[in-house]
Amino acid sequence: PDHTSAAPPRATKIDRAAHASSQRFAAMARVLRMGLVAGLAAGVVGESAAGMQNPIRRVVSLLQQMQEKVTAEGKKEKELFDKFMCYCKTGAGDLSASISKAEGDIGQASADLKAAEEEQKQLEQDLGSQAMGREEAKKALAEAQALREKEAAVYAKESSE
Repeated sequence: PDHTSAAPPRATKIDRAAHASSQRFAAMARVLRMGLVAGLAAGVVGESAAGMQNPIRRVVSLLQQMQEKVTAEGKKEKELFDKFMCYCKTGAGDLSASISKAEGDIGQASADLKAAEEEQKQLEQDLGSQAMGREEAKKALAEAQALREKEAAVYAKESSE
């Protein structure tokens, strides 16, 4: 037997599956490349078509875009204006109500202040009379103490005799 011309080894199932998988991957890569080239070509054609747009059409589209922006800004400003007007209508009423309440509170506070001043005057008078009463009580206590001491001295003198 001649060993120089050996037959190629038989491919196993795994080898055949790997070969089929690599062929499918290569086919998918070719399809993706063709799609990418076609997409780029379409983009270039679209850009050149847009660049060659009719000048009147460009002006009209710019005016339409400006109209959309102005309309949107108008809606926002109307909302802000409505909020402001609502504040003005309700704010004036709220302000006048709080002013009326404050004026009523001022009258009440004045009356409370006068009552507190009268009470303070009365308490000062009471304090003055209490101070005078205290002084009189001290004098009476001192006189009573002196009288007891005098009587104690008289008793001590009589009992020693």
